[in-house]
Amino acid sequence: MWDPAVYRRYGAERARPFFDLVARVGTGSPRAVVDLGCGPGELTLSLAERWPGARLTGIDSSPDMIAKAVAHGGPVEFRAGDVRDWRPGRDVDVVVTNATLQWVPEHRELLVRWVRELAPGSWLAMQVPGNFGAPSHVLLRAVGERYGVGGLLREAPVDDPAGYAALLTAAGATVDAWETTYLHLLPAGPEGEGEGEHPVLRWMEGTALRPVKAALDENAWQSFRAELARELSGAYPATGAHVAFPFRRVFVVARTAEEEEGTG
Repeated sequence: MWDPAVYRRYGAERARPFFDLVARVGTGSPRAVVDLGCGPGELTLSLAERWPGARLTGIDSSPDMIAKAVAHGGPVEFRAGDVRDWRPGRDVDVVVTNATLQWVPEHRELLVRWVRELAPGSWLAMQVPGNFGAPSHVLLRAVGERYGVGGLLREAPVDDPAGYAALLTAAGATVDAWETTYLHLLPAGPEGEGEGEHPVLRWMEGTALRPVKAALDENAWQSFRAELARELSGAYPATGAHVAFPFRRVFVVARTAEEEEGTG
């Protein structure tokens, strides 16, 4: 279902939230760092530059993504796995999960469990897209209903920063939560001309359109894709050489409570 080549379109735009997230993790020498939902691995490998002394692990549910990550080489252990099954070892001081938990309906319960199971003073950093009310996703759901796949498309699977902050502070963590709306200027040049090649459509093929493509046969998929492209062209018109694509993201960095002096 995952296509690493499609996902890596607009790689710089997809990478920026990861670096903005990790920059707020305030530890200098963690023992072990885990990236849950590591994708094709390039961003996980960048953590070796930030924390060269740490034992690094990347986990993703897609064997194709893991194969691509392993092919890079480098000082990271990559393996396939479901984030819902992951449990932190006692030496894990940093957990990063970037643009993954929106796919996991029970992720709120996972966040609370991880905070409670991590060692004292550990860091949990997460980022999820918060653009489910944007025209791109409103139109996706509308077209999806016409093709009988509306049940695969989620209204709002994530919380706002305040919701996550309340959840994790109640679990005993110290929380830094915020949101950012990035304005991505997607190229609308020759590659973007013609029906079905709108740049926002190409962006969505790497993420939100995955369940739709998997559910439709090839003819239905091509028809769906062309219809959504027409809708997106009206919502996101080209201005000169670019299409402006605002993208809201939600960030949370939580730190577990330090062990009280004289305990443990």
